[in-house]
Amino acid sequence: MSKASRRQFLANAGKAAAVTAITPFLASAPAAAAANADGPFIHHVYFWLKNATSKDDKAKLVAGLRKLSSAKTIAQFYIGQPAPTNRDVIDRSYAVSWLLFFKNKEDQDAYQTDPIHLKFIEECSSLWSRVVVYDSIDV
Repeated sequence: MSKASRRQFLANAGKAAAVTAITPFLASAPAAAAANADGPFIHHVYFWLKNATSKDDKAKLVAGLRKLSSAKTIAQFYIGQPAPTNRDVIDRSYAVSWLLFFKNKEDQDAYQTDPIHLKFIEECSSLWSRVVVYDSIDV
C-alpha cells in the first residue's frame, strides 16, 4: 500500500469511526429535546424598584408576590433578595427575586394568563423600574 493510499485509508477510517460514534447521539437529540419540554420549567424573575431605597415599596412587592404564590400551577416558589456576597460575577443591583418551579412549560404558560398573575401585574407594576426573566429547562 502506498503512502498516499494508506493516508486516504486512515482518513476515511477515522471519518467512519466518528460518524459511527456520533450517530446514536444525533438520533436521540430530537427525543431528548422533546422530553425536556415536558419536564420541570424554572422561571426566575428579578425586580428593580423605582424607589430602590424604599422599604415600603419592597414590602408591597413581597406582599404581592406572596399573594401571587397562590396561583394553582406553581409547584414551588422562593422570594429572595441579594445575598451579602461580593465577587466580580455577582449582580446585586436588583431588589427582589422571584423563583418559580413549574411541573412543565404548559403550567408556566397557564400561569402567565392566570387572573392572579394579571392582578399582581396590575397592582404592583408601578413599583418596579425593570424586570428581567430567566426561564430554563433541563439539559
